[in-house]
This record gives sequence, structure tokens and C-alpha cells, in this order.
Amino acid sequence: MLWNKWTTLVLLSLLWGGSYIFVEIALVGFTPLTLVLLRVGLAAATLWAVVWLRGHRVPGSPGVWLAYGVMGLLSNVLPFSLISWGQLHITAGQASILNATVPIFTVLMVHAMARDERMGLRQWAGVAVGFFGVVVLMLPTLHAGVSWLSLGQFAALGASVCYAAGVVFGKRFRETSPTVNAAAMLSCSTVLLLPAVLIAEQPWRLRPDGLSWLAVVMLAELSSAAAYLVYFAVLRRWGATHLSLVTYLIPVTALTLGVMLLREALEPVSLVGVGVIFVGLAVIDGRLLTVVRPARVIVRG
Repeated sequence: MLWNKWTTLVLLSLLWGGSYIFVEIALVGFTPLTLVLLRVGLAAATLWAVVWLRGHRVPGSPGVWLAYGVMGLLSNVLPFSLISWGQLHITAGQASILNATVPIFTVLMVHAMARDERMGLRQWAGVAVGFFGVVVLMLPTLHAGVSWLSLGQFAALGASVCYAAGVVFGKRFRETSPTVNAAAMLSCSTVLLLPAVLIAEQPWRLRPDGLSWLAVVMLAELSSAAAYLVYFAVLRRWGATHLSLVTYLIPVTALTLGVMLLREALEPVSLVGVGVIFVGLAVIDGRLLTVVRPARVIVRG
């Protein structure tokens, strides 16, 4: 049982960590928004097939579908687009490290919006340490002034803010099927993206090669559709506390895959930055400081 518990968590980290690798490969043949449109559209189709096979009820209220649209904007359209554009200028490893800050922004948003979940001294200390790690990672770039590299880093950081907002907003979907939620959210994301892609990027002009197409399919079916199914399975069986540990695994997975598959350089500043961010996350999470109190942070959905 313990083996299954941890292998599913590692599997989820591979699915999400691999997304940064797939994005980098796919960007050789696709523009950022077109890539995101294909990702969410193909993933939505797959998840609707799962919904149909399982016989889940689909909500018909316009208000619910409006909420799905907001959720899709926060959790898919904005962060996926920012990451895809950012990875035109930064490595997959750097993008994954900066996205590890999602829990930091999440606790700040929860503190600002929920009176019953205020941050204590430990959480504030963790946030401070985490942001120091971000500064360590970005400082060499910022010293050189505004550049495409620094803008790419800020784009990845902006994606983390969007993911955190999605986590907070997504609490309202607790009463409906997770698979329906994911399929509906991705469908709304597809609808939101389609006009922008057709107007801004004219995808019919692209000539992607077979490897770019393979990366898109892997990104949609593995890092999106399959990842959501594994995510909700882990959440249902072992809870949010165990699931939150995936935050620590994703950057490690992405860095390792980037070195092995893309031959990305493993820079010392990246290792120091991710180490400091991990310390901040551990302080916020609290499980390394006490074995009694459970973690309060729920990581990206």
C-alpha cells in the first residue's frame, strides 16, 4: 500500500514535470497560444469520453458554466499561455522552479480572502524564505536589466499567481464530479482561446514537424488529461496533505528530464534557488517542523 501511495505521487510529478519538456519540444513547431489551444482541446475531448463512460451527470446551470469559464481562465488559459511564452526564453527547469511558488501565492491569497485561515508567524517566515529563493534565482538576470530572459522568468512567476488564484476559486466545485469539473474547465478554456488563436496567430500558416505534434499529443493526453485523473485519484484516496508533496517533486523531475532529454545546463544558481524555495515551502507546510499538526497548503489543481 505504501508503495502504491508513493508511486502514484511520483507518477503525477512525472506527468506534470514532463509538461515543461513537452512544451519546449512543441514550441519548435507551434506558436504559444496555438500550443495551449491544442493542449486544452485534446485533453477536454479525452476527459469528456471518460465522463460519458462513467455516466457522470453534467450540470446545466448557466451560473455553473460561467464559473467553469473563470476557472478555465485562471487555471488553464492564463498560466498555460504564460508558461508557453516564457519557455521561448527560459529553460524548462527554470520554469518549473518558478512554478513551485504556487503554494506561496496560495497562502497569501487565502490569508487575504478567508478570515478563518489567517497566516501565522511560521507561514509568514516560509513566504519570506520562498520569495528570497525567487530573488536568488532571478537576481543574475535582473542585474543585467530588462531582457527577454527576465520577461520569461516573470511570465513563469505570473503563471504561479494564476494557478494560486485557481486553487482558491476552485474550492466552490467540491460538490461536483472532479472529472466533470476538469472536462468542463478545459472545454471553456478551449472556447476562450479559439478566437485569440485564429486572430493573433493564424495557425493554418504553421508547418510543425512530427516531433512537435507528438509533443502536443503527449502534453494534452499525459500532462493534462491523465494528470487530472491521477491528481483526483490521489486526492480522493490519500488526501490533500499527501498530494501537496508533489510540489517538491515536480521541479526535480523537470530539471532531471531537461538535463537528460534536452541537455539543458544545470546552473548552480538554479540549484540554490530551488533549494531555498523548498525550504520556504517546508516551513509553510509545517510537517518538517512538527509531526502533530497537518499541513494547511493545498497545491495546484
